Amino acid sequence: MSNFDYDLFVIGGGSGGVRAARVAASEYGVKVGLAEEDRYGGTCVIRGCVPKKLMVFASGYGEMTQDARDYGWDVQDGAFDWHVFSGKMRAELDRLEGVYRRLLDGSGVEKFDARATLKDAHTVTLSTGEEKTAKHILIATGGRPVRLDLPNADLGIVSDDIFHLDDLPRTMLIVGGGYIACEFACILHGLGVEVTLFYRGGQILNGFDDEARGLVAEQMRARGIKMHSGTNILEMEDRDGGTWVKGTTGPEKIYDKVFFATGRKPNSDNMGLEALGIAMGRNGAIEVNEYSQTGVPSVYAIGDVTDRVNLTPVAIREGMAFVKTVFGGEPTPVDHDLIPSAVFTQPEMGTVGMTEEEARAQEEIEVYSTTFKPMQSAFAGRDDRVMMKLVVSKENRTVLGCHIVAPQAGEMIQMAGIAVKMGATKEQFDQTCAVHPTMSEELVTMRSPVRS
Repeated sequence: MSNFDYDLFVIGGGSGGVRAARVAASEYGVKVGLAEEDRYGGTCVIRGCVPKKLMVFASGYGEMTQDARDYGWDVQDGAFDWHVFSGKMRAELDRLEGVYRRLLDGSGVEKFDARATLKDAHTVTLSTGEEKTAKHILIATGGRPVRLDLPNADLGIVSDDIFHLDDLPRTMLIVGGGYIACEFACILHGLGVEVTLFYRGGQILNGFDDEARGLVAEQMRARGIKMHSGTNILEMEDRDGGTWVKGTTGPEKIYDKVFFATGRKPNSDNMGLEALGIAMGRNGAIEVNEYSQTGVPSVYAIGDVTDRVNLTPVAIREGMAFVKTVFGGEPTPVDHDLIPSAVFTQPEMGTVGMTEEEARAQEEIEVYSTTFKPMQSAFAGRDDRVMMKLVVSKENRTVLGCHIVAPQAGEMIQMAGIAVKMGATKEQFDQTCAVHPTMSEELVTMRSPVRS
């Protein structure tokens, strides 16, 4: 008989923690406890992917009435009602949280609606005052958005707050040039907000393919988003019912809201980790090995708290690898190679594998790329452009990277990601018959490299 209360105790009720807990309990028959101090579902379901994607959908309808008229439909413009939408969105999040709770209950996981910290290598202390012991402890506490370190930064909001606005602002300054900043710039502009973007670098979406992010920036400007590169906030203060901001490059304005999209920090503070000798990396990330194990053998960590690849499907896969390793007798290292991802700007960007710049630094390559006006928007008289791009190894013809900027690029890159993960060559792409007429057929019809 075990001397512990649980075989596994999970700290964090987000996607990764819940998946690990319920699979361990239902498929491997282990006794599992889980503590969550906030809402079940974590960042993705409650404060991130899901509500954001609903806002992406909502923001896309603004252009549809004009497009419909260009296609012959007699439709009139209407107004967007934030209160109607946000009420339905919050109800949907409540429903999804209930699903997460029921999944845990159905798997036999014992839940604790409390904050948990580590007392020692096998003991957690709950904010209720209880202590629970476990043979293994899994930390899956995620991360949180951070503001810039400057006076009056508390006047600004962060991504967690955007879903709880009582009213949509008329004007908003978004600070940051990463995917969260760019996604919400497009979302809010699509909902009728006058959006300005400050970003420190020379271009948005640092780390993504240069050609792809350049086209996204071009399309954002064309839609009317005001973008200021090489710019940060110098001063901000409460003034005339809004927030007055002075930028480092000189612009001054009063905005209804200022939104900081300036990075995220792992939720590892004040958990007792340092006292146990668990190593912490840059920005408070928990350091783990390829099996998600910390320096304390009984303690593991997955998801954003490790700051490896901060994506929900990755956290879920890390959780599954942990369960197989610890309870399935199958040592399973986490696979972080060739992970497809999407940026839900307008248009979207989908990417998998190496950027052109990364590949060129590694070996000789050929680049196949095309930009064009897609049929649907071109017929409606819009100047939108899309891009399809393949980065190919000269030596073995393997497709090293695929980058798409287009409506529904996220849907396309999921399929392209299968081929890239399998190691498909350019010639195998070419051997695949095109689906015509589609945007994505360009991925299999580009015959000549644009540069080499």
